[in-house]
Amino acid sequence: QVQLVESGGGLVQVGGSLRLSCAASGRTFSGSAMGWFRQAPGKEREFVATILRYSGSTYYADSVKGRFTISRDNAKNTVYLQMNSLKPEDTAVYYCAAGRLSYYPHDYDTWGQGTQVTVSS
Repeated sequence: QVQLVESGGGLVQVGGSLRLSCAASGRTFSGSAMGWFRQAPGKEREFVATILRYSGSTYYADSVKGRFTISRDNAKNTVYLQMNSLKPEDTAVYYCAAGRLSYYPHDYDTWGQGTQVTVSS
């Protein structure tokens, strides 16, 4: 069983930055991608970014392109999400997930517990 643990969330002012981490532990998983999703109160979970584990190719939602950067350190089994120029609409619980390359939550079969990001104006 693979476990994913997110960290790095918190409260930040508009225009600020945060770096989220997702550490994987347990048996090696076969999924090809690691992704970040977010869910705001009353809204559906939405795609933020994903990265292919071996090639490092990255994909972003239009709403975060140019502001967020996803990266990975395979030696540490860790994926990061650097978030810059944060906006109030970025406020959400952010989830790390492992699965196959996709923009859809149902294609990811392992999820972390989530970390809260709150952007205050």
